[in-house]
Amino acid sequence: MNAVAQSAYLDTEAVVMHYKDMVYRIALSHTSNKTDAEDVFQEVFLAYHRKRPVFETDERCKAWLIVTTINCSKQATSNSWHKKVVPIHDTDIEPASEDSFHFRSEEEDRVFQALQELPLPYRTVLHLFYFDDLSIAQISVLQGIEAGTVKVQLSRGRAQLRNRLKGEYFND
Repeated sequence: MNAVAQSAYLDTEAVVMHYKDMVYRIALSHTSNKTDAEDVFQEVFLAYHRKRPVFETDERCKAWLIVTTINCSKQATSNSWHKKVVPIHDTDIEPASEDSFHFRSEEEDRVFQALQELPLPYRTVLHLFYFDDLSIAQISVLQGIEAGTVKVQLSRGRAQLRNRLKGEYFND
């Protein structure tokens, strides 16, 4: 057993420190909203702390956190409050405020916005593949879908992302 797996059931703080960026990125990708992503982040690590699951490897811990983050994100975005709220600005993912976030460059902001416009299945597999460096087989297991389905979703997601960014970053 390695260091993080050993600390997984002994020290919640070590797990939070090791996986905080991954959990937040997935939550942000699924909720498209900084406030909701922070709520999901807290829910995931609170669930971890309460359940105190024991994992044999880092990969099992990472998989549990990914699945839990995706599930908490789905719950956060499917509750009745989200269904009844109308955004102030229809063109923005999130209303402009001092609490809104920006990436290091305008290009990264645009890529994130284009990614948020994709259907959730494509967004999920693209995020897990490119940002969390998971293989198609790992994504297949985590999502409970066939590897071929993951490949199709990656291909279609890339095509849709390319079309959304065409003229800005692609010369096709």
